[in-house]
Amino acid sequence: MNDRENIIKQYFNSWIQKDIGIIEKYFSKNIKYIECYGPEYNGISQIKQWFNNWNNGNNVLKWDTKRFIENKNTIVVEWFFECDYNRKITSFDGVSIIEFDENDKIIIVKEFQSKAEHIFPYNEV
Repeated sequence: MNDRENIIKQYFNSWIQKDIGIIEKYFSKNIKYIECYGPEYNGISQIKQWFNNWNNGNNVLKWDTKRFIENKNTIVVEWFFECDYNRKITSFDGVSIIEFDENDKIIIVKEFQSKAEHIFPYNEV
């Protein structure tokens, strides 16, 4: 595992541990973060506000990485996410496109979501 993959794993784990220090350590001050269902956050202060608000009564249960693809300053990571949000357990698969600056600070995150349960419409009966 390389340094950037390790940074991403630490970031995902920070949600489980509710450790805002990881965000402050690895995110650029000018971070742009787009969640998979629409919200966009600009700047580290908005990320910290989102992190604190979300973790007030909600819990990330799992955020497991499956695969990393790296191209220059960009890493694409495939993952599985599970949380207790408003007392409802929800899970889904996802992909993030994460861009780093020259100091290995995260400057852009774009998330995409997919259902975790798959159907097979053309399997023979």
